[in-house]
Amino acid sequence: MTNVITADQRLALLQALVACNNDANQNILQTCLAQYGHRISMDLVRNHLLWLEEQGLVKISRLDQNNTAFFVATITQRGLDVANGLSVVDGVNKPNPQY
Repeated sequence: MTNVITADQRLALLQALVACNNDANQNILQTCLAQYGHRISMDLVRNHLLWLEEQGLVKISRLDQNNTAFFVATITQRGLDVANGLSVVDGVNKPNPQY
């Protein structure tokens, strides 16, 4: 069950980036995830973003804020393809068909 939830949270992050004009900071993304039914910690948001970056689905800009990195994520073309169901990546849910 954990894998199903994790994969859905990752898809929700990609979809949130699309909805935010392709980039957003970690706070906005956490709020968007809550709107999609995933109320999770900032640490988990950041872990998902790092995983998505490793897969080439997002690029992360790290801004220094009080000696702590603050993430701003930008979706890549590959990430757009996954968010739109045109490509599949293990560990990310496929979106439901649009009707």
